[in-house]
Amino acid sequence: MPLKIMPKKKCSSAGRAPLMLFLCQVMSALEVPLDLVQPPTITQQSPKDYIIDPRENIVIQCEAKGKPPPSFSWTQNGTHFDIDKDLLVTMKPGSGTLTINIMSEGKAETYEGVYQCTARNERGAAVSNNIVIRPSRSPLWTKEKLEPITLRSGQSLVLPCRPPIGLPPPIIFWMDNSFQRLPQSERVSQGLNGDLYFSNVLPEDTREDYICYARFNHTQTIQQKQPISVKVISVDELNDTIAANLSDTEFYGAKSHRERPPTFLTPEGNASRKEELRGNVLSLECIAEGLPTPVIYWIKEDGTLPLNRTFYRNFKKTLQIVQVTEADSGNYQCIAKNALGAIHHTISVTVKAAPYWIIAPQNLVLSPGEDGTLICRANGNPKPRISWLSNGVPIEIAPDDPSRKIDGDTIIFSNVQERSSAVYQCNASNEYGYLLANAFVNVLAEPPRILTPANTLYQVISNRPALLDCAFFGSPLPTIEWFKGAKGSALHEDIYVLHENGTLEIPVAQKDSTGTYTCVARNKLGMATNDVHLEIKDPTRIIKQPEYAVVQRGNTVSFECKVKHDHTLIPTITWLKDHGELPSDGRFTVDKDHLVVADVNDDDGGTYTCVANTTLDNVSASAVLSVVDVPNPPFDLELTDQLDRSVQLSWTPGDDNNSPITKFIIEYEDAMHEPGLWHHQTEVPGTQTTAQLRLSPYVNYSFRVMAVNNLGRSLPSQASEQYLTKAAEPDKNPTAVEGLGSEPDNLVITWKPLNGFESNGPGLQYKVSWRQKDGDDEWTSVVVANVSKYIVSGTPTFVPYLIRVQALNDAGFAPEPAAVMGHSGEDLPMVAPGNVRVNVVNSTLAEVHWDPVPLKSIRGHLQGYRIYYWKAQSSSTRNRRHIEKKILTFQGSKTHGMLPGLEPFSHYTLNVRVANGKGEGPASPDRVFSTPEGVPSAPSSLKIVNPTLDSLTLEWEPPSHPNGILIEYTLKYQPINSTHELGPLVDLKIPANKTRWTLKNLNFSTRYKFYFYAQTAAGSGSQITEEAITTVDEAMASRQVDIATQGWFIGLMCAVALLILILLIVCFIRRNKGGKYPVKEKEDAHADPEIQPMKEDDGTFGEYSDAEDHKPLKKGSRTPSDRTVKKEDSDDSLVDYGEGVNGQFNEDGSFIGQYSGKKEKEPAEGNESSEAPSPVNAMNSFV
Repeated sequence: MPLKIMPKKKCSSAGRAPLMLFLCQVMSALEVPLDLVQPPTITQQSPKDYIIDPRENIVIQCEAKGKPPPSFSWTQNGTHFDIDKDLLVTMKPGSGTLTINIMSEGKAETYEGVYQCTARNERGAAVSNNIVIRPSRSPLWTKEKLEPITLRSGQSLVLPCRPPIGLPPPIIFWMDNSFQRLPQSERVSQGLNGDLYFSNVLPEDTREDYICYARFNHTQTIQQKQPISVKVISVDELNDTIAANLSDTEFYGAKSHRERPPTFLTPEGNASRKEELRGNVLSLECIAEGLPTPVIYWIKEDGTLPLNRTFYRNFKKTLQIVQVTEADSGNYQCIAKNALGAIHHTISVTVKAAPYWIIAPQNLVLSPGEDGTLICRANGNPKPRISWLSNGVPIEIAPDDPSRKIDGDTIIFSNVQERSSAVYQCNASNEYGYLLANAFVNVLAEPPRILTPANTLYQVISNRPALLDCAFFGSPLPTIEWFKGAKGSALHEDIYVLHENGTLEIPVAQKDSTGTYTCVARNKLGMATNDVHLEIKDPTRIIKQPEYAVVQRGNTVSFECKVKHDHTLIPTITWLKDHGELPSDGRFTVDKDHLVVADVNDDDGGTYTCVANTTLDNVSASAVLSVVDVPNPPFDLELTDQLDRSVQLSWTPGDDNNSPITKFIIEYEDAMHEPGLWHHQTEVPGTQTTAQLRLSPYVNYSFRVMAVNNLGRSLPSQASEQYLTKAAEPDKNPTAVEGLGSEPDNLVITWKPLNGFESNGPGLQYKVSWRQKDGDDEWTSVVVANVSKYIVSGTPTFVPYLIRVQALNDAGFAPEPAAVMGHSGEDLPMVAPGNVRVNVVNSTLAEVHWDPVPLKSIRGHLQGYRIYYWKAQSSSTRNRRHIEKKILTFQGSKTHGMLPGLEPFSHYTLNVRVANGKGEGPASPDRVFSTPEGVPSAPSSLKIVNPTLDSLTLEWEPPSHPNGILIEYTLKYQPINSTHELGPLVDLKIPANKTRWTLKNLNFSTRYKFYFYAQTAAGSGSQITEEAITTVDEAMASRQVDIATQGWFIGLMCAVALLILILLIVCFIRRNKGGKYPVKEKEDAHADPEIQPMKEDDGTFGEYSDAEDHKPLKKGSRTPSDRTVKKEDSDDSLVDYGEGVNGQFNEDGSFIGQYSGKKEKEPAEGNESSEAPSPVNAMNSFV
């Protein structure tokens, strides 16, 4: 069925109760268009209790509307107020508002009274509330003489304020002469009546300027009471004479200053009563005195305090309940408690209520012949009385109307006519106040009219409710129908909701809800229509929300907020901090998607919200910024439980700066012994704020505390007060006690002295005691000052002593120390080791044995035995020469040792000595021994001279180290052919007295490799190698020249040269174009790592490997022009000589290399020239 609203239709379903209720209330207060005839309606009026400023003009407001426009009149104190007769009073044109001009002349008190405004036209009269006009008052304090108050410390005190009665009541506060508020606490606080209460007084409460101030807000004035002088005397400070001259009457009060249980200063007694009006703030107060200061607690008997409406003020001495209701009536108990007892006071609370509306009467528009009702229902405590007026006149004496009937709080209308139009007033009153409401009955006959503008466009976010207005008026009340689209399809209740005020609700608007909607209003007098349009928009969404951030103070943080929205809507992005605007600080930078906060400080921590606003919706996302840093330093360090050896330190932690404190570090300073130097004392967990500290005697302690969290350590706290511990005897004795003699006849006793912290008292000294360990002597003692050494003279040489060093100070001795063994001074040993024997193991090693010396002859700590040995004579040359002596030390009591590194075939001399801490004893008799022969070193040099076609001459120098008598030389040699193969090896013995040898019957133009070494009776020495070539046969050389002059050979060479020229040209072109020479590219890809080009500056071949490995050589060493190879030549020279190839040698000194063959016609690369082929190689290739 079509969606339709009927005149008597109820509000919509209970499932939509909140929204429907609001819309129903709107309907019940139907607005009559101002172009239609209607009774007056009061739209604005002054408050019932109107307190005015007597220094300004009085303005009493009264505004009303109606058709025709109403006229206004006033009453003053219940009688007509003729404003025309009072020149100071004017009425605003078109209004009932009065202005009383008292600034030019007149007094505000003249116009004090009760005023009421009446607005009247032909349809009725509306009246205002009774407006009570009272001028504000701020009277001065009455002059009074205030005597100074003197009382003992610990007594209670109440300083009365008693401000003058003002209108409205003043605000009370206590200050001093400098206009500084007096500090308040659990001990000192101001009561609700303005008095200042002291639970107990302290000497610091003494002052002469306790001043009560009263601030009158209405007149912006402050009145001041005379200062009150209070002097608090501590009884401990009074001497007997003063105490005797003072009587109890000279003190304020008579209570003892000793500790006492609580008693109440206010309220008095055990119980009291309190009455409060509904909706006000209930304030209950209990202030107690006592020593120590009592603490106040609150409970409600047979109930609980309302959770969200209960607040504690004034250090819990005041209980406040806001928006109090009748349910808050009952008994409330305050309890005052201290260490000596507790008392309680019960306050019986009754909540009364001025009248309040249950149903206020609403304007009623009826058509002729219709029925209706006006309901005026109110409640209160006590129950209010309901009375009706018609056009400002009590209904009992108002003109009679047959269409109305009064039934208590309801007026029933039936078959009304135009003359039934009137304004009715309902008055609900009890002893605490009244309510007055105007409601008119307007009888009209009007066809429907739609008040919503035509073609209104509604834009709604998808999936949200859409409300399409159809404000209407008509009498009788029209019915409303809605249609959608050009074809006017009716809307049904299963999808849509129609409210009594004509509004169409689409609970969940979708994209297909877009379109044109038509509202039709009908009554018996006609019909009206109106079109509205609906557009559905995509919702705004935050697709990248800001994220929780933790940042250290001083760093930079960034929040990101990306928004997606309907393309037809333009969003604005706003950033908030803690739901307010961002600070106006250059450190905050906002761009399109980001908020950047630079140089973050503590105040920047909080919740940052990104708000995206469009004309239709807004979304927000928040993130919390935690600003962290190292903790703030602890403070309020306090020392308690001060004992001789311990003290308790307590402190208050500083702000942890959003990173929990993990531990506290406690340090101490000894101002007596090491001022300015702080030492580590202990550490405690971060949950602890006290520490029991162990102390040492006679130390002037100060402590400081540092807090530690995950970001680091706080600055140190302020130092605590100093605490000097009492002196005591030392707890410990010196350490590192030693006894060593510096001379043969003394004993030097040394120790590490105690530091000032360890001294435990003044007058630190040491008692030094000693006696011989193996004797029966008594202890010898001496007391010395605070030093670290004492020398005992006249002692026998190297005798063991027992030593003790004991600390003492003015308070006594340290515990008895343990004895330490030492020795008197050492002297040089007296006896040399005997029976020295030498056993030659081989040509380089000998073993020495000796007998130990007697222990007593050592005369000191045995350090070991030392062997002195030196080379005396060479057996081969029999030529004596001086050699530096060598020393070997054998630790402890060893009686044998090995002498390594000796030279073969040599004469050595040695002796043995014993050593102690003082030095060496006498030497044993010299022992001479000889080393046997060894193998010789390689010959010093080998060179080949005078090469011929079939002979080579070898010259050499003998080995530099023959290591014996040379017997003979051995020469081995073998040929190397053109294919790098080694020929048969020839072995030749040469007498030892020779240094030159000629080999004959050799092959011409042939390379030979020679191996040469010397021999002694011990065997063969290291070998030296060399290579050489016999000279070329001249006949063969001439044949080679004849071949080279043949035509065919010349043609072949020309062809090869042409080919090379072409290749060079191609290479040059390719190089200029950045290309790579293809032949080189191929060579690089297929290069043989075993074959490398070789320079032939002198026409000699590379070197072949020796007979052991038979492997081709890599770039062997080159033979110099004089054919000489010296063994003393360095590796560097050999490397240089071998064209950069690192030369290596076997253990016997022979060269390890690899022979490098010659590649034929290797192409040149770049500007490098290719090497010419060896003539010998060329000849061999044709053989």
